[in-house]
Amino acid sequence: MFNKTVEELRQRFIGDFPNDIGRVHFERVFNQAQPFYLSMQLYVLIFLTVCISWLRWPAPLAKAAFWVLLLAFAIHTLGLIARMYIQERYGVFVTNLYSSAVFVGWGAVLLGVILEKFYKNGVGAAMASLVGFCTLIIAHHLSMSGDTLEMMRAVLDSNFWLATHVTVITFGYSAMFFAGALALIFTVLGLFSKRFSKESAKSIVSMVYGITCFATLFSLVGTILGGIWADQSWGRFWGWDPKENGALMIVIMGAIVLHARWGGIVKERGLMALAICGSIVTVWSWFGTNLLGVGLHAYGFTSSGFWWTVGFAASQIFFICLVNLPWRYWRSAFGEDKNRLDRKRILIAAQESEKA
Repeated sequence: MFNKTVEELRQRFIGDFPNDIGRVHFERVFNQAQPFYLSMQLYVLIFLTVCISWLRWPAPLAKAAFWVLLLAFAIHTLGLIARMYIQERYGVFVTNLYSSAVFVGWGAVLLGVILEKFYKNGVGAAMASLVGFCTLIIAHHLSMSGDTLEMMRAVLDSNFWLATHVTVITFGYSAMFFAGALALIFTVLGLFSKRFSKESAKSIVSMVYGITCFATLFSLVGTILGGIWADQSWGRFWGWDPKENGALMIVIMGAIVLHARWGGIVKERGLMALAICGSIVTVWSWFGTNLLGVGLHAYGFTSSGFWWTVGFAASQIFFICLVNLPWRYWRSAFGEDKNRLDRKRILIAAQESEKA
């Protein structure tokens, strides 16, 4: 009798919602496949492979890491597309804090694939896999708080603006995080790797500069689109809401980095320190504003991430201190060259002082 009743209910459900039964079954398959969990495992494998390639067999391992990165990126992409199909929101990648974490990682991996295609030094693949893994870990912990397919409240529930403003500005988050990650690898390799040469440093500086340009552009466009959306939803373009202020902070931070570089105010290490600072600003805009629990942007309010946010900011400040250590502490070939150059400048300055 129980089975008969279940079958009757199932037939009634199929009759009333013929287009949804297939989507329900697809969601079950999606949950069993766990594409993001598989991507996390591949990102760990990629990072370890690249690290080993810097010690032994650089060419074959770097090539293998790149192809595995493409595979992980494809699985990550399929997971995003599957979520759009389940939610029936085509073109909308981000609808809540969980999906924003998934998309930030996806954007960083996309940028890493592009950089690796051009530079072929393993740095893009390593940092892409690191950011991709970390953001999916964040998404995993966010998924424990409830439904990961929840929708925004009605006033923000717009497919057009979710597909434009939210996607563009979240891509800006990805780029700022990726630039900060590249600055971290610059610091670690510069301090400890004998193989880190002037050419390697120059390539990472170029990467950080290019990614920062990209991040500033997307953050600016995304912020303007958000203002237009706010004008349509709430009748004002700008209201100094915490989330709006956070988005503006990213734009200003990107402008500071670029102008400091263009004006010659900072050189290699200064650019890296500013890029790491950009990661702190981005975390505040992404998570920190949610900790305040105020404002019209309702999605993602949480109080559980306070210590994680503080811990991340503290770790980045530590790396900023490391990157500014005197050149004599840098064990790389790049650091030794800079140290010799500094000593030569000091000697010339002393000789000119004696002459005077």
